[in-house]
Amino acid sequence: MLDQFALELPPALTHAGQLDPGFAANGKAWVHFEGSTSSLITGLTLDRAGRILVAARIETAHGSRFGLARLNHDGSTDPGFGSHGCVIGAFEQGFEATAGKVIELPDGHILLSGLHYENNEHTLPALALFDQQGHAVQSFGNAGRHLIRLCGHLSQGLRDPWLPPGVPGLEACDMQVQADGRILLLANHHYQLSDHVGVLIRLLPDGTLDTSFNGRGFVMVRRALKNTWLGCLMLQADGHIVVGGAIDLPQHGLIARYDSSGKLDDSFGEEGFLSILAQGHSVMVSQIVQDASGNLQAFGSSRDPMHSLSLKVRLDGTPDRHCNQGQCQLMAIGRNASQWTAAQLQPDGKLVTAGATIGGIEADFVLARHLPDASLDPDFGEGKGWVRTRLGYSLDTATALVLQSDGRILVGGYSLQGHYRAVIARYWA
Repeated sequence: MLDQFALELPPALTHAGQLDPGFAANGKAWVHFEGSTSSLITGLTLDRAGRILVAARIETAHGSRFGLARLNHDGSTDPGFGSHGCVIGAFEQGFEATAGKVIELPDGHILLSGLHYENNEHTLPALALFDQQGHAVQSFGNAGRHLIRLCGHLSQGLRDPWLPPGVPGLEACDMQVQADGRILLLANHHYQLSDHVGVLIRLLPDGTLDTSFNGRGFVMVRRALKNTWLGCLMLQADGHIVVGGAIDLPQHGLIARYDSSGKLDDSFGEEGFLSILAQGHSVMVSQIVQDASGNLQAFGSSRDPMHSLSLKVRLDGTPDRHCNQGQCQLMAIGRNASQWTAAQLQPDGKLVTAGATIGGIEADFVLARHLPDASLDPDFGEGKGWVRTRLGYSLDTATALVLQSDGRILVGGYSLQGHYRAVIARYWA
């Protein structure tokens, strides 16, 4: 049960990056999914009333399921949603599933993306649509659920038994919705052995393939026949579509851009692609944001050593040489490995990023704020530009981020202490 007592500190006593004790229990809301044995947040958003929508991977006595919950602005459970504030389900009866992202549509319906587990090895991207009470919209797909199957099994991916949600891997399943209601999804297809390719899919609002997109409703994302993994998806203000992830072994970070028809934009980078190394080290791009100037900010991590990473990219797909001489900026947090997994632009042009340190009991939430030039904001985190939050004697990982209308920052993720528990922390901005 969440603590309903809201303690509001005077502005003079608050610091940007400080946990907000007026949110749930001392700044942390443990999200309850009735009947689950564990839960991990995979996505966060706000509805038009300011309530918090939570997408999650749920474990039950019958296996993995998707989870969808709604909290009030103060972090308390919204009992008017689903059953006891949540919905737990699968994309097809009798199969396992996990959630990815959640978006509220202009008509108030709630769209959930995720993965359908066909068996112990393979996945398919999937969608579910709910009304404001958490009931399935029966007119969408098959009684509110829809599996995306492409010809030649091209939307079929591999299950990733090693990495939990939030750590970039084979099960990334990002989603965006265009202004016209068309739905963009990512998938990672495995041909055979170590042959991987990314897939960018566009659907009509009813979930069927949009064949005006590349003539087939999807495009295979691959750079020079190299292994390609996709982890993130964004829409530029002009309608161009940007995807990020990694290519090749050892990994180079990848950014690619397509126009609204699904054609690779060869004016971006090198024939539509930008590959990234960090001081000669491998890179994974986990999030891309378009900043106030129209340029792109890529976030993720380097490898060997693993550090949180950012790179500012011009609209033509070249690194911005006015920002760290066009090189990746790496942020070391003590002696721990770390990564960025989520980012969002503030109205004032500053960027907020969330991620985690990695390494057993040393795994904690990390939250930072960046100035428009990508440097850390000295007005955040008592001069450091970042804060590290230990939720307890546990392994804590942040996977999602959203900004409330009053500017306060919500960071979602999970805490592992015996079992995974979905959690949201709120910070002053």
